[in-house]
Amino acid sequence: MRRAIIIVLVLAVVAAAGYATYRYYPRETAGGALVLYGDVDVREVDLAFKVAGRVTTFPPEEGDHLAKGGVVATLDPRYFENDLHIARAKEAAQEAVVARFDHGSRPEEIAQARANAELARVAMENNEVTFKRQETLLGNEVASKQAYDNAQAAYRQSEAQLNFAEGAQRLAELGPRQEDIDQAHAQLAQEQANVAVSELDLADATLVAPADGFILTRVREPGSIVTAGETVATFALDRPVWVRAYVDEPDLGRVVPGMAADITTDSAPGKHYRGYVGFISPVAEFTPKTVETRTLRTDLVYRLRVIVDAPDQMLRQGMPVTVTLAR
Repeated sequence: MRRAIIIVLVLAVVAAAGYATYRYYPRETAGGALVLYGDVDVREVDLAFKVAGRVTTFPPEEGDHLAKGGVVATLDPRYFENDLHIARAKEAAQEAVVARFDHGSRPEEIAQARANAELARVAMENNEVTFKRQETLLGNEVASKQAYDNAQAAYRQSEAQLNFAEGAQRLAELGPRQEDIDQAHAQLAQEQANVAVSELDLADATLVAPADGFILTRVREPGSIVTAGETVATFALDRPVWVRAYVDEPDLGRVVPGMAADITTDSAPGKHYRGYVGFISPVAEFTPKTVETRTLRTDLVYRLRVIVDAPDQMLRQGMPVTVTLAR
């Protein structure tokens, strides 16, 4: 029984080695073309929202094809719309502040300030006459000291009011300070930036396909709460499609970037895809760890990337293919 198990294991190892040799080891045709074996490699993208929220719609199903810009999923837009309304209201309020500073004082405000200054001047002149009269009467001992003090206080008060009114008049004529105008404009720029951010957040609430391709996996469903950057779906791009193949070290000199390639599949052996060698790895694989003899150097292989010119839906992820490189 034990011997039978050992025999079965040995046969399995031999079969696996034989398949690997057939599957990946390069061969040469009668015409000198180099035949390589590899697998189809499709670029995949993990799609995610840039903002957090609740998923409301997810129209495509797994396997559905989407053109570039097609809607993959959407978030509840109400929160983003409210933020945008608030940002726009703040922007409008600041625009009014900037307009007030830029226009300066209105003619009516300047006229009002001048009128107030004139009223204060007339009141001061009247209080000045009253004060001097009380001063004369006090010197003749006709008026009381209390009346003199009241007149003096009224005169000084009206003088201070005149100074205040004249200062207000000068400010009205000069208009706002340049520093205040600059601050108002800077605040407006900030509010405009907040509006742009809110608009971008609202736009990011709709997740779209970055290119032509199809949905591989739906990771989240409608009703799910997702965070920013959390994967919602896995998306496979239509292009580029390439073949991952390997060439051994003795044949490496026969392969150069840009070399034309003919690609066939087991599922449609009569159909040929055109392509070219787009990348040759500079690093060898399966390199011996310690000793590198002349015999072992033949076991070195280098990874190739063969770009398919016009791929279609028949080329799927992981599909085994045959690549023929002309001499």
